[in-house]
Amino acid sequence: MHETVRADPSAFGLYGVVCKAGERLAHTLGSLATKGVRSEGELVARLVSEVGADGGTLADAAVRRGVAEAVRNVRERHREWGEAMADAPSSEGGFAWDILCDLYRMFFADTVGEFLRSVVAEHVRQAAPVLVVADPEGRIADWVAEKLVGLVPNPCEEAVDAVPSAEGDLEEPLVLPEIAEALVPRAVGKVLGLAGEEITGDEGVAA
Repeated sequence: MHETVRADPSAFGLYGVVCKAGERLAHTLGSLATKGVRSEGELVARLVSEVGADGGTLADAAVRRGVAEAVRNVRERHREWGEAMADAPSSEGGFAWDILCDLYRMFFADTVGEFLRSVVAEHVRQAAPVLVVADPEGRIADWVAEKLVGLVPNPCEEAVDAVPSAEGDLEEPLVLPEIAEALVPRAVGKVLGLAGEEITGDEGVAA
């Protein structure tokens, strides 16, 4: 997939769709930093609506599934997030930015993983059904997402580097959403292989 996108960034319609979704996500993270939600289900519904929009392409569908998968993955990483969700409605505070920055990074990786699961896996089923038996749950796509997340820039880390004197203000919702939005083209370029990185397996085979 990386080679195809490098040859034609508009291939699959993924680059433009994910960039726009990433910009919407950056804006939504700002509001989540000031006011949380009641449950994981409510958060997924909100993000799918605000970030995923209602496009009907395979890329649009991958974005919506990627949002939901990112929430689940971050929830596993941050067990305390469940408590934060439960407490949010009774307070004016929102979610911590370290959690939101992880959500940002997971979104891009999981969206590509979901795209691979729905599109590439279908081609594999048609061309080499035996691989479906070997990978019935699409674990290859999950593996790719795990590798990709390390390539996505972290808005929280970028904020410290960009504004070293404002370390005490990193929770301010007006700062990080802008940085997150500015990082979107680089984040999408990284996960789609437009920035020179290759995701390889144990034997050095590029994805």
